[in-house]
Amino acid sequence: MNILPVVVIGAGPQGLAAAAHLAERNISTVVLEAGSGPAAAVAEWGHVRLFSEWPELVDRAGARLLESTGWSTPTTGYPTGAQWIAGYLAPLAAAMSDRIRYGARVVGVSRLGRDRLVDAGRGSQPFTVHVQPADGEEYRLQARAVIDASGTWSSPNPAGADGLPALGEKAESDLLSYRIPDFRDRGGFEGKHTVVVGSGHSAITAVLALARMARRDPNTTVTWALRRATTGNAFGGGEADELPARGALGIKAKEFVDAGLVSLVTGFRVERVVRDGERPILVAEDGRTLAADRVVVLTGFRPDLSFLSELRLELDPTLQAPVRIAAEVDPNLHSCGSVAATGAVDLAQPEPDFYLVGAKSYGRAPTFLALTGYEQVRSVVAELAGDREAARRVELVLPDTGVCGGAGLFDATGASLGGACCAPPAQVLQIGRISASV
Repeated sequence: MNILPVVVIGAGPQGLAAAAHLAERNISTVVLEAGSGPAAAVAEWGHVRLFSEWPELVDRAGARLLESTGWSTPTTGYPTGAQWIAGYLAPLAAAMSDRIRYGARVVGVSRLGRDRLVDAGRGSQPFTVHVQPADGEEYRLQARAVIDASGTWSSPNPAGADGLPALGEKAESDLLSYRIPDFRDRGGFEGKHTVVVGSGHSAITAVLALARMARRDPNTTVTWALRRATTGNAFGGGEADELPARGALGIKAKEFVDAGLVSLVTGFRVERVVRDGERPILVAEDGRTLAADRVVVLTGFRPDLSFLSELRLELDPTLQAPVRIAAEVDPNLHSCGSVAATGAVDLAQPEPDFYLVGAKSYGRAPTFLALTGYEQVRSVVAELAGDREAARRVELVLPDTGVCGGAGLFDATGASLGGACCAPPAQVLQIGRISASV
């Protein structure tokens, strides 16, 4: 009898973890990765240091597989993306090389002989996964189940304040960057004015690196543009954050703003991007303008659902995340405390045996951690293996963010810097230098 494989989309941290758990349970697996190597998205921000320590970045099934080859889990330190790949993700991919196909972009997932409209016999039909290889003709695989761990990296949010590209943004896209730049190449930033648009940890990381350049070179200027009318929780949980490196990001950013190394502009909602020679100019909805030498847009990411159009999905209308986890991760609602671990029951879709895991399972929410994804895939694989008890067991306690009260009122004015209820107290603002993190 020909037993169909489980297809995993993406050979990033969660996709590789899923493959490791499937291997432990002797389940046939095919991992499809659009990039030319493992963790291709991580490689694009390999210069950035994570705010999670090594033990929080290694999946237990992946570790067990590698330990059988003599590998040992790193116990301390905050790796860069490149170090994460070299020290763990690439060795894990190599240990499962017979299960992974690189240069294999998934362009569609459906049911054999059934489009989205057809009810009859739907659940008994295998999945069809359409693949466009980097070289060669498109083909399709049949699968008993599909785990989509493709992430959100390929779909950055635009600068436009209404969620759509600002007027002129596409035409002038060569003047904007949507990734954390490699600031080791200082020539592109020193002595210039850079505008950073965004309020998350990636934006803070960029602001910190630029502020350090400005501290060395007074001709380097930095503007940090926030859409919200106040800073709200832009500086994060500070000392209350149980991931110290993450909390330190916001503390240091506030210190640089207070020192005048970063100009903070609030309520700046980009309506238009225009070109002045080789310089971009951002025009806000209220008519204000920001002229710059460089613009770095770090407004978050969104899931690419285009290749899932023939599947029946139940997604939250706000976040585009599975409905059972949306309330836990919605930045409009989320308050102090850990985000609950999510498993197969929370991730299940109306399309049986299809699961969104990893960053993609959070939709547009910005709070995803590697630990969350590892627990997700452990539970999902247990469910696919028929081990219901293990699938429903929670084996993870996530660290507290230290951020209270959701995102606050979008148009509220008058709040001071660090006005969130979990703002770091003044006595902890003097801290040692923290490497850039995401």
